Amino acid sequence: MKKALIVIGFILFVVVLFLTLADKPHPKIVLLGNTAQKPVDFFPKAYQCSECKMPIESKKFSGEVIAADGKTWFFDDVGCLGRWLAGQDFRESATVWVCTIDTKRWVDGRKAHYGVFENTPMGYGFGAYEHEGEGMIDFETMVERMVRGENLTNRDYAKKLAESVQKRSFGSD
Repeated sequence: MKKALIVIGFILFVVVLFLTLADKPHPKIVLLGNTAQKPVDFFPKAYQCSECKMPIESKKFSGEVIAADGKTWFFDDVGCLGRWLAGQDFRESATVWVCTIDTKRWVDGRKAHYGVFENTPMGYGFGAYEHEGEGMIDFETMVERMVRGENLTNRDYAKKLAESVQKRSFGSD
């Protein structure tokens, strides 16, 4: 009798646990119906990155891609956006929004400028800026570098990039 009560108690515990977890809201990956093609302001952890699947903690370094039908994908790191977009058939016609570091506004990702040494959520190093600065790259270059693995997660590439910047800053020996 005692064993039966323990088993029944355990089963009830498991059922309650699953019901509790099922009630929690899960981050969304895609938003439908954004036919206005405008950036979607969101709360932390409301969406997860379509590339790496991490919950998006902040707008800083984030981006959005919108298809012609209004389907919107979210990214926690513009590097994730670049790599993901490169594999999509609609990449040329997609609307791209990025949140900028300098003005903290949503801007057209194709017109933004990208720093290459930022401390981004996934460590790729690309941060969007509305205003151009020294050493920044354009959108297409950022996407190409992501596809080729030329970002700060690649230690060899990061070392070469740092050496190149150091030579420009201090002159070669």
